[in-house]
This record gives sequence, C-alpha cells and structure tokens, in this order.
Amino acid sequence: MAGAGVFSEILDGDAYKYYSNGEWKKSSSGKTVAIVNPTTRKTQYKVQACTQEEVNNVMELAKSAQKTWAKTPLWKRAELLHKAAAILKEHKAPIAECLIKEIAKPAKDSVTEVVRSGDLISYTAEEGVRILGEGKFLVSDSFPGNERTKYCLTSKIPLGVVLAIPPFNYPVNLAVSKIGPALIAGNSLVLKPPTQGAVSCLHMVHCFHLAGFPKGLISCVTGKGSEIGDFLTMHPGVNCISFTGGDTGISISKKAGMIPLQMELGGKDACIVLEDADLDLVAANIIKGGFSYSGQRCTAIKVVLVMESVADALVEKVKARVAKLRIGPPEDDCDITPVVTESSANFIEGLVMDAKDKGATFCQQYKREGNLIWPLLLDNVRPDMRIAWEEPFGPILPVIRINSVEEGIHHCNASNFGLQGCVFTKDINKAMLISDAMETGTVQINSAPARGPDHFPFQGLKDSGIGSQGITNSIDMMTKVKTTVINLPSPSYSMG
Repeated sequence: MAGAGVFSEILDGDAYKYYSNGEWKKSSSGKTVAIVNPTTRKTQYKVQACTQEEVNNVMELAKSAQKTWAKTPLWKRAELLHKAAAILKEHKAPIAECLIKEIAKPAKDSVTEVVRSGDLISYTAEEGVRILGEGKFLVSDSFPGNERTKYCLTSKIPLGVVLAIPPFNYPVNLAVSKIGPALIAGNSLVLKPPTQGAVSCLHMVHCFHLAGFPKGLISCVTGKGSEIGDFLTMHPGVNCISFTGGDTGISISKKAGMIPLQMELGGKDACIVLEDADLDLVAANIIKGGFSYSGQRCTAIKVVLVMESVADALVEKVKARVAKLRIGPPEDDCDITPVVTESSANFIEGLVMDAKDKGATFCQQYKREGNLIWPLLLDNVRPDMRIAWEEPFGPILPVIRINSVEEGIHHCNASNFGLQGCVFTKDINKAMLISDAMETGTVQINSAPARGPDHFPFQGLKDSGIGSQGITNSIDMMTKVKTTVINLPSPSYSMG
C-alpha cells in the first residue's frame, strides 16, 4: 500500500515529504500542493511545496556529494544501481497504486511501468560499466606533419549536478531514464517530479534511498512550477538538464545558459498508409498507437494520412476496433481511462468542437463525463482544422485522406513537431524512401511509433526536442571528454 510499510517514513500525516541529504523532510513553507485524482476529481495526495531556500540547500548538498561519488569505483556505482532496481521491482504494487490514482494509468500498465523501470536501471548499470570503462588512445603522427611525440589519452568524466524533470505520463520510467545514466556516470541528481506523478516518484526515490546511495547524491524536491520551476532550471549549481514534457521545455532551453540539454517536447506523430498496406495490421496499430493510455503519449499516433483508395476500408476496420475498447476507471484495467486533468479534457474538447464546426466526419458520437473522454475517430479532417496540427494528448484521432505519398510527407514535414512517424506498406523500398523523407527523429516501418526498448535511441527534430535519449546516448550526454597528452622528448614507435 502506498505510504505504508517500508514507505511509511516518506509520509507525514496526509502529506508526503520531500527528499534531501538522505532524509525525508517537511518543507519550511508549511504549505502543500494537492494532487487531484483524475477519476474522482478529488484530492488524492498532498506533497510539500518546497521553497527556493530549500532548493539552494539541495544544490549545495548535490555539489558536495558529487565530488565524492565521482571517486566511487564504477563497479560500486553499478552494484548500488542493481540493488535499487531490485528494490523497485520488489515494491511494484504500491508504486503502481500511485500511478493508478495520480495519473489514471490502467492497472496492468502501471505495474509494467515499474518493472520496466527496474530493468532500465539494471541495463544502465551494465552499459555504463562498459562505456565508461573504456577510453581512447591516440598518437600524433596520424596527422600530417607530426612525428610520434605525443600520446593522447581520453576518458569520460561526469558533468556535475544533473537536474531531471520527467513528465506526468511516465513519471517513474522517464525519471529513472535520467537518474540511472546520471548516477552511473558519476553525477549527482536533483529530481523535480511533475505534480501529477509526484507521489509515484517519491516512492521510486525511496527505493534508491533503501539501496544505500550516499547522502546528498539524490534529491527530490516537490512544489509548484510557478514558484521553483524557473529557479531550478536557471540555478547556477545545475550542470545539465534532462527534461521531458511539453513546450515548457522551449522556455527552459532559452533560459538555461551554457549547459548540456536533453529535451523531448512532444510530437504530432503521423501514420502514412499506402495502398498496398495490410489494413488489418494498420488498424491494430492505430488502436495501439493512437488510443493506448487514452492517447496521452508523446509517441502516440496523432494523425493518420491514408491514401484515398483504401481510406474507406481502413476507417471501417478502425471503427470496429474502437467499438471494442473498454472505457472506465484505471482500477478496472480499462483501455480508455480519464485524462490527467480537467484542463486537459477542456483542451481536447476544444479541438473536437473546432473539427465539428469545420465539417469533420464523426465516426463515433462525442461523449465526455468529467475527465473521461470516449475514444473518437475523426474522418475527412482538413488542414484548416486545429486537430490536423495540434497535439491533443487524448483519445481523439484525425484521419486525413491523401492522393499521393508526397502529399502525406508534405503534411508530416509541415508540422513544427518531428518526434516520430510511421509508414505502412509491403514495399520496403518505398518505406525506406518515405522514411528518409520524413523529418522526424524516428520512423517505424509497419508498426506504431514507440519509445523503446529503452536502449534504442530516442530523439526529436524541430520543436520535438534537443539531443538524443536512450541509455547509451544519455550516458554520453551526461559526461564530457577529458584529455591528457603525454609529450615525449623524441619520436617513439612501437617495435621501431
């Protein structure tokens, strides 16, 4: 049960504490932030409203702890990460309970997220030992005009303090995807969880605490973004920011200064369907890609671009599958659950009403109860409709009929987003040409967009992000190259 058993020390009365210097603490502000259950629309949890002074203290502790951690052997860092992973998976049930109540994630998916996160941490530990255990050796005479009088040794060293900011939809998995690489690389870590998903993150952080990481190395500060958001991202003690979320990331990137940034900021992932595609396969992937977790995924299919000649058949197949989706509370493991906030539901409804006013074909009746929105397929969507371009982050999927592949590629590339896309065809040559033409970080061929497996590179173009994620890329991004050059008094050649 959340906040009970081994997690009892993270809860004080009805409010969860924040984590600093290896201890669970109440904020000196005396204030809390309410977390509303998307299903009941009532306050489910409360977390501390940390102050800027507490942020300053956390940063000082992180800076000090990092110096010691950087001297910790790689095998020891990996050992602690493996231990944290095991503890996390052992306590998957209470953490999954938090995900269900905080973000209305279906029960089965909530458990899967926690287990996947443990696996990610373990993989990171193993990969980090391999990557960071190797360096480079260069000799000077490979460059014209030089004798072999210089030996160059390179290695990867930590950046310092990493600020990690995960999103609400995968608060545990996308937190550990930042925490693991940061720690194995020798950095300290300050976590600012999303409001919806904060309690899940606090439980996850306690698993690292139980694993025995040094005091001050990991901190988790909760509070309102309006009060500590900019203060955190612009803090001079931060040496790297890894952020996943919406267009707030654009603002962060403009203010952050000269530090490495890893940003994933959403997408309008297009699904291009050619005449020769297996329409049953397409329909199954549209359901999985467009409606799983109520469409609240950066990699959800967010617009279907289908050739006119097969559009009628595809729409009918998708409609039949939509009719079978189970709608209801996450506790019942339904396919479609309430979206995360009332403001999100209102935004989605605004897109639906705009499409209705402009003549889109509703394949189902639009229905909403509170934050719960029934899945809706919109056919005959035109480019003048908002839903053609904006990211709904809900169970609403537009279908745009196209008359050529070029038309589909043009629509995809006209978007200010460029996270992922997919193309369905039996012709691999066409698929590769379309993939090369699509301005997205990843293109899936004959499958819906997806983030993962977690060791695959994951990146966006344009407003979808900066840098690349995936375990190896994240470790590389959270380190820098250190070079030492040995100068010899005279040229020296092996066996010379």
